[in-house]
Amino acid sequence: MSAPLPWLEAPLQQALRQRAHALLFHGPAGVGQYEFGFELAKALLCEAGGEGAHRPCGRCPSCHLMDTHGHPDFKLLMPEALREPLGWPEEESRKKDAKPSKWIRIEEVRQAIDWSHQSVSRGVAKVLLIHPATAMQEASANALLKTLEEPAPQVRLLLTATDPELLLPTIRSRCQRLALPMPPREAALAWLQERGVAQPAVLLDAAGGRPLEAQALAGEGVDAAAWAALPQRLRLGDVTAVAQWPLPRLLETLLKLCHDLMAVAAGGAPRYFPADALPSGAALPALAQWSRELTQLSRHDEHPWNASLLAESLVAQAAALWPAARPAAGARPRVTTLGR
Repeated sequence: MSAPLPWLEAPLQQALRQRAHALLFHGPAGVGQYEFGFELAKALLCEAGGEGAHRPCGRCPSCHLMDTHGHPDFKLLMPEALREPLGWPEEESRKKDAKPSKWIRIEEVRQAIDWSHQSVSRGVAKVLLIHPATAMQEASANALLKTLEEPAPQVRLLLTATDPELLLPTIRSRCQRLALPMPPREAALAWLQERGVAQPAVLLDAAGGRPLEAQALAGEGVDAAAWAALPQRLRLGDVTAVAQWPLPRLLETLLKLCHDLMAVAAGGAPRYFPADALPSGAALPALAQWSRELTQLSRHDEHPWNASLLAESLVAQAAALWPAARPAAGARPRVTTLGR
């Protein structure tokens, strides 16, 4: 049985050959860090017999336990906010009215360390997957250092990251590293087509070449036609185009649009939107200022903004880049950013 993402098969076999007690694998968001980590854990715990047996086999009791999220020798540390999107039940300890955390708490790390020192249940190994490792704050990361340096026998630690430089140097120095590649374009397009994504080339570009991100866009109801029409709708100040979008998605999309408009204004090629979908006439200085404001705002997307009012303001700000398309009445609203 091959890896669920075909472009990760070669790195998977490389990781199995390395046999590192602590492995840090990293790559751009949307190429499959979690999927790779889970498949590697499944392979490490696989009970397929024989020296040349392909792992994970997908048929043994261990593989079945992994598929049902019930393996006693596998533990996953990740923020509460990622559990449901990745198909894991909520922690029973979380209060129902509490907002899911985006961090891995120190108590969770300590519990995982205690778990790692318990006996192996099925006689193969114990695997702790931390996804993403950058969700550990400094105290949580420091609590893991001794375990990384001197793990219990048969324990394997797997850490994911998009940017390993965001981790503490003491964490990085205790791990072997493995870079996960961006998939070849044709492989990514074929994978998206197999999953029913229509006109996958447009959404793959929209996602910067990251197929899992393109699939997420499609899952949110963004198709190729809607993506291509978005710049013109924003030019006309049509807030209905993005009214239901989560704020992080909206800010990310506006930053992509700003990037492409600046690239075209400087004589380059767009990256995220079709070239013929981009309205002309936006001035480069205004785009540079807009980019700075969007970047500053994106650093505070967890602030309790009034989402609908902020979306209206952001769309009005975008429309103001093309004065001829701006409604005659009303001045350009400005986004209130922190520090101003």
